Amino acid sequence: MSELQRLKGLLPPEMQSWVFVEAAASADPPLISLEEIGRDEVEIQLHLDKWDELALDHRNLLFWHEVGRIQNDAIPRDGWEMAALAIGLGGAIGELWVQDGLLLVLAVGLSGFAGYRLYLKNNSEKRLQDAIAADERAIGLATRFGYTLPNAYKSLGGALKERIEQTRKKRQRSFFEDRLEALRKSAGKARADMAQQQGSSRSVTSENVYG
Repeated sequence: MSELQRLKGLLPPEMQSWVFVEAAASADPPLISLEEIGRDEVEIQLHLDKWDELALDHRNLLFWHEVGRIQNDAIPRDGWEMAALAIGLGGAIGELWVQDGLLLVLAVGLSGFAGYRLYLKNNSEKRLQDAIAADERAIGLATRFGYTLPNAYKSLGGALKERIEQTRKKRQRSFFEDRLEALRKSAGKARADMAQQQGSSRSVTSENVYG
């Protein structure tokens, strides 16, 4: 079984008909990325040479992170915002010349909406929060496919550490470090919740014994 076929089998059954796993075709692609390829169809693209160098568990959790982004509807869309911004600004300037108030308001509104979308797309805090949410999804998917919760956290943490070591650009490295810190906090909370549940279970057992 090829790696692409193996990963296809790691998709939740409800996603296997519209999510595809392919080797990236560009000259210097990222390790793993998403692309919307049609109406209700998404492609997960891999830099296979770099991908195959990773440990199996690390590959699985990084793959499920991307699946989590799809589930959270955090897929990068076509860059229509720049075109809309240019059209809106051009229209606003033109309407100032002809002094059509309604069309001016529409053109300014289009520019404002496109500018806001560009801000959201490039906002580093939103990108981080989207990534953290996808990491939580990845942990859930790992347990769905047979990982214990501690092993799921350990595998994703190891994958993020590896990405940090391999990343030269400071901003990107900081992005992975922030995700790792959030993952540590989430793991600590999960560990505390499990301990509390076990304590409650022991308490109930004691009551049954001594009641």
